[in-house]
Amino acid sequence: MTDWTSLDYAVADVEGNGQQPPDLVELAVLPITDGTIGKPVTWLVKPQRPIKAFATRIHGISGKDVASAPAFADIKHEVRQALGGRVLIAHNAHVDTGVLGRELGEWEYPEVFDTLKLARRLLPGQPSYKLSALVKALSLDDAMPPGLVPHRAAYDVLVTARLFVRLATRHDGTPASLEELRGQETDRKRGGTDETAALF
Repeated sequence: MTDWTSLDYAVADVEGNGQQPPDLVELAVLPITDGTIGKPVTWLVKPQRPIKAFATRIHGISGKDVASAPAFADIKHEVRQALGGRVLIAHNAHVDTGVLGRELGEWEYPEVFDTLKLARRLLPGQPSYKLSALVKALSLDDAMPPGLVPHRAAYDVLVTARLFVRLATRHDGTPASLEELRGQETDRKRGGTDETAALF
């Protein structure tokens, strides 16, 4: 059995403009190395189409906030470097992999762990598996760095990282194996029919 901390991970979260398909307006990537959660790197992105009002009401990002932000093409290299060859972690991951795949083009990740699917399997009986509900149930937002707020990418990657570490830790405090986390499938498919999550 292989300890999950033997791999390097990148936790990703995207926030969108509410269009279909969505344009990226904010992205955060956070590394987990040797089982230790790092610091998120975030980018505001100027979308090709306007941000819809209902999206702004949720994540708080307006057209003014991204008016001077770079286009994704200008930060693509930085994003690729942040993701590197790391195993990807995201909540409701098909949303994030879908957007990143469209933006990055030829992009491959070795594996993906979806904390939504993991939580459903490893934390049965929760009334909801939305990220906000799990954050509240597991107190994942304790001692948050100042300035981080829900539905912004930096906040969401940090609580998702904390959720993953919680799920990857056995009741006796020892790290779970990769085999335990993978269950019956490696969860490498891009897509799925889990809770639909808009990109905010």
